[in-house]
Amino acid sequence: MGLTNFYQQLGSTSSSSSPSPSPSPSPEPHKESVPVFLNVYDLTAYNDYAYWFGLGIFHSGVEVHGVEYAFGAHEFPTSGVFEVEPRRCPGFMFRTSIRLGSTTMGPLQLRQFVESVASHYNGDTYHLLLKNCNHFSEDITMRLVKHPIPSWVNRVARIGWLCRCFLPECLQLTAAQQICEIEEEDSAQEENGDSTACKPAKDDEHLMVSEETIKAMLQQERTALI
Repeated sequence: MGLTNFYQQLGSTSSSSSPSPSPSPSPEPHKESVPVFLNVYDLTAYNDYAYWFGLGIFHSGVEVHGVEYAFGAHEFPTSGVFEVEPRRCPGFMFRTSIRLGSTTMGPLQLRQFVESVASHYNGDTYHLLLKNCNHFSEDITMRLVKHPIPSWVNRVARIGWLCRCFLPECLQLTAAQQICEIEEEDSAQEENGDSTACKPAKDDEHLMVSEETIKAMLQQERTALI
């Protein structure tokens, strides 16, 4: 056997006995983004006319992962944030759904996030002009997708605040107190850094899901707005 054939056989033997390369690790699963919708409802039949002038009295909620989150008023120092079936908020007439962006938060992470935000939205802090359902919706969408809600959704509240000198004195005092609270909350969020960071929810910060409670809250909201 010649040297050439000897080295060829030696090379083939060593290559066949060498271990096969280990398979490359599979890439991490990509986080699928899901849409974030603003669902808008009519609080009065007059919206059919006022809507064309950029006005109207509306209720709104934020829909993500097939759940709609909204804020309503009640008399207790517990969360006023609740969840309902999308586009079926009881007692209101659904008008439109607006896609504002998308998020990669999973359902569990999103719920923890909403419960964290809910700690700043107790039912007894609801205010017609400064802290209504539309303010909550905008807070959520700004944190999630950095996108405000359309201006026409809450325009009546802003106009009412500009004309606050004509409001009853009790409402003016409540508004002044809530301005201080909102400024304190904003300062605390700036000190803590990321506005979307979640903190553990306390027992009194969980979302309220009782249908009877939701109907009572929304009826109180309707009475305050109309």
